[in-house]
Amino acid sequence: MVRGGYLLAKALLDKNIKHVFTLAGGFCNPALEGFKDCQIPVINCPHEQIAGHLADGHTRITREPSVCLVGPEGFANAIPAMMEAWGERSPIIFITGSSTLKRKGSGGFKEIDDVSMADPITKYSFSVTDGTRIKEFVDRAYRIAVSGYPGPVHLSIPVDIMFSSFPENAGDDERPFMKHLNYSPKVWPEPSSLEYIIDTISKSKRPIIIAGHGVWWSKSEDDLANFASELKIPIFNVPYHQKVLGEETKEMMGLADIHQYQPSKWAFNNCDCIIMVGARLDNQMNFGNPPLFPKSLKLICINGSDEEIQLNRSADFLLLCDPGAFFKETLKNNKIYNNDFESNWFEKNYELRSNWVKETLSDLQTKTSTPSWNRGIIHPLQLAIDVMETMDNGDHLVFDGGNTHFWSEIAANLVAQNGKILSKIMHPGSFSLLGLGVSFAISLKRINPNDTVVLISGDGAFLSGGLSIEVAFQENLPIIVIIDNNGGLDCISQQQERMFDSGSHFATDFRDIPFHEMFIGLGGYGELVTDKKDIKSAIKRAIESKKTACINVKTRGQISPIVAATSDKRDKSSIE
Repeated sequence: MVRGGYLLAKALLDKNIKHVFTLAGGFCNPALEGFKDCQIPVINCPHEQIAGHLADGHTRITREPSVCLVGPEGFANAIPAMMEAWGERSPIIFITGSSTLKRKGSGGFKEIDDVSMADPITKYSFSVTDGTRIKEFVDRAYRIAVSGYPGPVHLSIPVDIMFSSFPENAGDDERPFMKHLNYSPKVWPEPSSLEYIIDTISKSKRPIIIAGHGVWWSKSEDDLANFASELKIPIFNVPYHQKVLGEETKEMMGLADIHQYQPSKWAFNNCDCIIMVGARLDNQMNFGNPPLFPKSLKLICINGSDEEIQLNRSADFLLLCDPGAFFKETLKNNKIYNNDFESNWFEKNYELRSNWVKETLSDLQTKTSTPSWNRGIIHPLQLAIDVMETMDNGDHLVFDGGNTHFWSEIAANLVAQNGKILSKIMHPGSFSLLGLGVSFAISLKRINPNDTVVLISGDGAFLSGGLSIEVAFQENLPIIVIIDNNGGLDCISQQQERMFDSGSHFATDFRDIPFHEMFIGLGGYGELVTDKKDIKSAIKRAIESKKTACINVKTRGQISPIVAATSDKRDKSSIE
């Protein structure tokens, strides 16, 4: 006989779960004992939200589910992480050690309706009501998380079931008998529909590809690169998602965002066919409508799940198909090679990208050479460029914040064009949730212990989630944190200054916080930088220290192109 907590751990072990994150609590002790007995690594975190973000980071990097284990009151703390995972389709298994099943509905100790609370932001939320079915529910939750449109799931396991005893083989006599099989079905294209779409693409003259989350989660990035290279079609990455392809892929132009990568506007306005793969026609894509996508073009959406297809109803053509299968099957059809593409279409997009890089760097140099900038004052774009140029090829980068995020996105595209090849670039998703950066950086370091991991974080973002830095010290995972310290929530204050009649900002300022001294106090390395000429040397010293380090950089807040455009459009209205 074994406890329910052991059955849970064994069921997750059967699913090859390698990462569990928690803030240890009494309701979860049987599960923790089970993880210990099954030798599944558990990371203890200072807060449940951090546990959720660490699980999210590991899942996004490895593309394998991980577990966030919380108690009933901790469940409420983990909701922001659950929401972020929901937005980015991250298949995390959230498990709540909940109040007793025996007294459910009677005001039991720490009783909350966690199942109903999780339901809107997960693919599946259910309470285990019989300990002998724990393996069944784990198997069901796992399969739902990774199948089709991936995403987080939630299981609530009452504490009395956690502590109760059951036969070790409970549930083994029901199908599927081999519950450790992790095969996820993939959708293959319906032949006539694929033929129609190939015909439409081949007749176009100026096609582009917009690649999204589905390409990443289906592990189809190599197929995408091969498809674009074979046909010389420019690729654009949906905003708010880690990069799908590396800088070595010449066809990768940048973000599908007319503010952060202005040449994409020209591409959208001049193309006649958009092939959107593994992405959603949501607010970032203006729901497929003009002026972002002109009426004249053909909009094709390829998605690997029916639920995602339903979000793309405004497309001209829909194909239910795994992204990798679409790329492979299309290249098998000779018609796609006998196309009518304009011979200089790709070269024109590449030329515009090169010109944009030169103009952006020139504008930055011109601006920071004026008298008001001549005392070493640091522009946030210059900070991000200097950080990335100091990093070696193959290093990993995370950024977190409002304007810090936006400027860093632009910088990443600039240095990529100039030959910098970073291994991973991660950042918050479409909810723009601050405070993920440290957790994601720790996840990268834990999976790549011999590599350098750098985080560029706004001061507000670090204050939102900086407590998670303790995990880096606790687990001996040294990361480099660069604080873009402009003294407040600059992204918000700039919107206020354009919206408020007074032209001022309110409730967005911070005091002068010595972030670098916090790291020194915890046993790490810290340094303050106030002059732009000192940025690169300070970063090198931080890396050479082999410690978790903070370079606290005083910058002058500068409105990013996307915030400027957004606030201009919303003059005299509230910010969404």
